[in-house]
Amino acid sequence: MIEFKNVVKKYNDMVVLSNLSFEIKTGDLVVIIGASGCGKTTMLKMINRLIEPTSGKIYIDGKDIGTKDVIKLRRNMGYVIQQTGLFPHMTIKENIEIIPRVEKFKPEDIRNRVNELMEMIGLPSDEFLDRYPTQLSGGQQQRVGVARAFATDPDIILMDEPFSALDPITRASLQDELVDLQSRFKKTIVFVTHDMDEAIKIADQICIMDKGHIIQFDTPENILKNPVNDFVSQFVGKKRIWTSPKFIKAKDILSEKAITSTANSSLSGCMEKMRSSQVDSLIIVDKRSQKMLGILSADQIHFQEDMSLKAGTVIDSGFLSVDPDDTIIEVLKIVNENKISNIPVVDAAGIFVGLITRASLITTLSQQFIVEGEV
Repeated sequence: MIEFKNVVKKYNDMVVLSNLSFEIKTGDLVVIIGASGCGKTTMLKMINRLIEPTSGKIYIDGKDIGTKDVIKLRRNMGYVIQQTGLFPHMTIKENIEIIPRVEKFKPEDIRNRVNELMEMIGLPSDEFLDRYPTQLSGGQQQRVGVARAFATDPDIILMDEPFSALDPITRASLQDELVDLQSRFKKTIVFVTHDMDEAIKIADQICIMDKGHIIQFDTPENILKNPVNDFVSQFVGKKRIWTSPKFIKAKDILSEKAITSTANSSLSGCMEKMRSSQVDSLIIVDKRSQKMLGILSADQIHFQEDMSLKAGTVIDSGFLSVDPDDTIIEVLKIVNENKISNIPVVDAAGIFVGLITRASLITTLSQQFIVEGEV
């Protein structure tokens, strides 16, 4: 865990970071984002003591980094920067080996580690190890930079706008690879960017900064759905969530006003409830547990001669449903494939949570097309 406690950074009378206190959990990929000059790179460089705080403390796993040998501290962290930082006079092999050699790893271990890392970044050892950085594309150089950061298997990796100078296609590819690497190795990664799309795509947590202050530190989903103030709302963009529909969940668009009845209700009573509520079906739930038992439609009732029958005897118990955390993409797929207009939302315990209707789906989908300011 990385912890900042009351950290301040000043240059003469200019405050760059103002009394920052926050924690980065072990194994999280945290993205620090903000406009130029907000203090994000200064914050990053304090973690490996390239910049020292004016006041306050920074702790890693409960230990004050100010008391540690700065060289050992840095060697135990990976560091990737925008310009790759590769030594142009060294081969790719020599660039990756440099820290393990300084740390006196065994030659055989170094050789095996280099081959593992080249496989990890998708560059064949026999083709690339003897090349020099200038003989690689920008994307390939950045991959080598990532491999070098992983060379000693550090717990913490710092990344300062590593992909910002790359073309969009290469950048998107490297973002995908970073997400894949993180899912496999669960490093603590602190990643600086100015690109909100990049932050949303890769982050476990996003730290939005402005003028040396942390404005919001939260998950991408919460930042998109619940911006803490107008600054965050404008910085993120009101339509930004539509670039990540995975964050729009069934629980966000369901109606809690769905009409329900119980298994012991008579068919005549259910029909009357449908008429008064102007619906053509009822969700049948267990009276005590509120578990969903099935769906009773007006058509089912019309086929019955005995209107005193209980709803539980004729309901359709083979109903389709979605989980509250299913995405809008998954909901739409079920609705379209099964040509249904309504779908119940049921949690893992079988409890009926609400109903998604075609109207609620249309209303939600239309939000991405509404022009701000229109009435």
